[in-house]
Amino acid sequence: MIYRVTRGADMGVSVVGGDVWHERLGWAYGLIASDPADRAAALVRLADVERTTQDAWDRLNRTWRRRYSLGRRAADRNYREVLRYSLPGGLWGRPTGSDIVAWPGLPYVLLFLEWEARYPQEWTRHAKAWGAKQRLIRDVAVAHQDETVRTKLVDLIEIVVQRPYRCKDREYVRVARAVDSDDLRGRLETAVRSDTPWARRHAGYVLWLLDRPEVPNTRHVWRTWLAAASSE
Repeated sequence: MIYRVTRGADMGVSVVGGDVWHERLGWAYGLIASDPADRAAALVRLADVERTTQDAWDRLNRTWRRRYSLGRRAADRNYREVLRYSLPGGLWGRPTGSDIVAWPGLPYVLLFLEWEARYPQEWTRHAKAWGAKQRLIRDVAVAHQDETVRTKLVDLIEIVVQRPYRCKDREYVRVARAVDSDDLRGRLETAVRSDTPWARRHAGYVLWLLDRPEVPNTRHVWRTWLAAASSE
């Protein structure tokens, strides 16, 4: 099946053909909505999802306390099914080797990353999963994304460089290199001229790496660059 990526009102991106995904996770778009009422409704739904997930997990754990529990397999199936309605649990299962660009779960990956970018404390309280964040950022860092997705990724980079560093933010350099453009560089140059010290540093570092694609994005490189930039 061919999936067509489109932009929806206040929804970021959506995939035509992703109806099953929307039934499971469409509610989560409210987490990044501009309308406070939509945000409030999504947070109520999130609380319900968390309770359901915890109940399923507790049920599964109870079966493991019984050495020969006949209900263990059913409890495991139930827990796996419940996870599909949550974030980031609902994002797992992409076939190995498949192209994320054509995957109907892509809009929800972008949603999950945007939620973390725009509401970091809320994300940490409800869905903290640094390994998931790292893996998903790496997954979307491919050069052949649809233009709508590329724009969304540029938006994410702009948000991230303007805030204090959070765990795994350094992975966004991969994305910047994948979607390098005049638009991205223009936004980064604006951030370099901002009054916020970390925005100037983060944006300057990303721009420096964009001009040096052969340089690895390591902690050592970051510290060396930062020391040089601080002495100027």
